[in-house]
Amino acid sequence: MFAYSIRRIAMLIPVLLGMALIVFSLIHAIPGNPAQIMLGQQASPSAVEALTKKMGLDQPLYIQFIEYIKNLLSGDLGDSLRTKTAITEEIWPYLAATIELSIFAMIIAIFVGVNAGIISAWFQNSWFDYLLMVLALIGVSMPIFWLGLMEQYVFSIKLDLLPTTGRDNIRDPVTAITNLYLIDTLMQGRIDQFFEVIRHLILPGIALATIPMAIIARITRSSMLEVMRSDYIRTARAKGMSMLKVVYKHSLKNAFIPILTIIGLQMGLLLGGAILTETIFGWPGIGNYIYDAIQYRDYPVIQSGILVVATIFVIINLIVDLLYAAIDPRIKYR
Repeated sequence: MFAYSIRRIAMLIPVLLGMALIVFSLIHAIPGNPAQIMLGQQASPSAVEALTKKMGLDQPLYIQFIEYIKNLLSGDLGDSLRTKTAITEEIWPYLAATIELSIFAMIIAIFVGVNAGIISAWFQNSWFDYLLMVLALIGVSMPIFWLGLMEQYVFSIKLDLLPTTGRDNIRDPVTAITNLYLIDTLMQGRIDQFFEVIRHLILPGIALATIPMAIIARITRSSMLEVMRSDYIRTARAKGMSMLKVVYKHSLKNAFIPILTIIGLQMGLLLGGAILTETIFGWPGIGNYIYDAIQYRDYPVIQSGILVVATIFVIINLIVDLLYAAIDPRIKYR
């Protein structure tokens, strides 16, 4: 297991290098000169030329890429063209907001999706099974932006139950320590703020959880149906074992490998695909951070944001691979 883990971690190096190359190439394919953007449209050509040379943008692309990799290895993501601040200093609060929202949404998706899939498999071909699968199909097909707007209209405007935008109460803001507000409020003993942050998480969390919830439900149903046809499950049921014990102790553990794979993939997609949800709900996450950077042609921020999200996606896949053996003891890494 240890040797396998080392090999898998070593395999990340060419993957991350390839990602850096792709992101670097795509960003440099965008028209426009960052030096011109920094100085403004009224800047003289000589000033633009001097700044271009200072930033090394007059060098061949391969030299710029080598310098970019050197900076990455030293932990330098560059400076924002808009705020003139080091990206490593300003990116974490946005990334923390997206991580908190994505984890909250994934908890909802796993809890509802797995249990819906289990119930659907247990009552196969019943009206309940058909209803759940139709709802899962609707969940996969439903546009997030439409669902988010409907949530705001119903629960915020009509019922006035939940806040429309933001992460906390602007009249009583959370004092950031880790920038993960749920943790920060507990560390400070502010239970009132903790529940206020939960209230702000509910609507964007449900909107973001809808698609992975539906996918997890369908995969769980398929996987559970396959396991529940096994001889040992029929034997357990014939012995009079309770349904909960059969399902959660025997069936689910053996059916969890494909479910875990989907959870890992969906978690990575949530981190990178939360931009619509963050825009609708005014959530100050990495998606909004990159979106604002695109509007201002802030190339270093766009490049760094995409690379950070892609790196997290790869790391999540690595963790899922390593968890397989813990979930299913039949898997042995040699």
